[in-house]
Amino acid sequence: MELIQLKDITKTFHLGGETVRALDDITLTIPRGDFVAIIGTSGSGKSTLMNVLGCLDKADHGKYLLEGIPVEQLDKNALADIRNKRIGFVFQGFNLLPKTSALENVQLPLIYRRGDRKYDPLIMAEKALEMVGLADRMHHEPNQLSGGQQQRVAIARALVTQPAIILADEPTGNLDSRTTEEILSLFQKLNANGITIILVTHEMEVAEHAKRIVEFRDGRIINKYKVPNRRCALQNEIL
Repeated sequence: MELIQLKDITKTFHLGGETVRALDDITLTIPRGDFVAIIGTSGSGKSTLMNVLGCLDKADHGKYLLEGIPVEQLDKNALADIRNKRIGFVFQGFNLLPKTSALENVQLPLIYRRGDRKYDPLIMAEKALEMVGLADRMHHEPNQLSGGQQQRVAIARALVTQPAIILADEPTGNLDSRTTEEILSLFQKLNANGITIILVTHEMEVAEHAKRIVEFRDGRIINKYKVPNRRCALQNEIL
C-alpha cells in the first residue's frame, strides 16, 4: 500500500475578487520510506500542498488517501487525531516554547494525546532526543541552544509520536550553510532508518539531498524525477 495517494487534488482561493487555483488537479503517489522534496518559487502551490498533506486544510476537489484512509471524509476531531498520531511537523521557525527544556518541548505532542497512555512520554521524549544527537542537551532551554540544535529539538518533537510521515516546511531557512548540511544529513539518516520525509523548499541545493524531486509552478506539477547524483550531506558526528 502506498503511504500517500493524491488524485485530482484542486484547491482554490478567492483573493480580492480574483480566483486563484493554488493546486490544479494534482495527482501524486508517495510510497512508504520515500524522501521527497517539493520545490517551487513563492506562489507555486507547494505550501498549499503541504497544508493539505498535513491535514491543516482540505482540498476543494479530489481524493487524498493517507495509509488508505480517505482524508477528505474525516471530521475535525478525526483530522486532529491524524495530525497528532500520524504526521510529524518541522517548521522553519522551530516553534519551541521558551523557558521550557528540550525534553519538555518534545513531550508536548504526547501530553496532548487524548486517552493514549500506552507509552511513557518522558521515556519516548528521551529516545527521540537521543535519535537526533541531543542526549546531552535534554535539560537546556531554547535560548541555551544553537539554531541547529533548536531545529534538532523540533525534529525530535516530530519524531516522538512515531508518525507515518514527517512534513518539513523550509526546515533550513533560518540556518547557515554548515548547519543546513547537518540538518539535511540528519534527515537522510532518519530516512535511511525507514522514516518517510516530505520536504518543502525553494532551493535546489536543498532539494537534491532527497531521493526524488517534485517541481511545482502555478499550482501544477511540471516535473517529477529521481535525483541521479544525490547530494550526501555532512556525515560528521552530530554536535
